[in-house]
Amino acid sequence: MIEALQLGKLIKKDQMLRKIILEGYIIVPDADLEIIKNELKTHINLTREEVGCIKFIVEQDQNDKNRFNVYEEFLDQNAFNSHQNRVKNSYWGKVTKNVKRDYKIFEQD
Repeated sequence: MIEALQLGKLIKKDQMLRKIILEGYIIVPDADLEIIKNELKTHINLTREEVGCIKFIVEQDQNDKNRFNVYEEFLDQNAFNSHQNRVKNSYWGKVTKNVKRDYKIFEQD
């Protein structure tokens, strides 16, 4: 039996937290580009303050003004789910309702 110390508790390997990583991009319609660019900094700051956020990067693509590349890392599924719920009910969620999202989400030990 393999065990580890995680968050101050001794746990078995099969119970260890698995980091959630999201990689991909969003495509923003021209009509929404200005408001999304204006709100992006607030969205990034709020996300980086969330419990369990390890890394959160959203950057406008250098070759396509409508594409924003996204990379996220969260401590575990619960932290990722909390982030998704916050975004869904936020101003960012409202202003990005028309964007096309293309993400890959996976777990990592």
